[in-house]
Amino acid sequence: MAIDPVCKMTVDEKTAKWKSEHKGTTYYFCAPGCKKVFDKDPEKYLKK
Repeated sequence: MAIDPVCKMTVDEKTAKWKSEHKGTTYYFCAPGCKKVFDKDPEKYLKK
């Protein structure tokens, strides 16, 4: 299971409808809104 980097929900990689690539890593999202927000500024959501 993956964690949506925007809302922190658990997402099943096998059934996820929304995903994005960033710097060679695939990120999975629970909804299109989370993907859209992430795609605008990925670094904002990847900061530790």
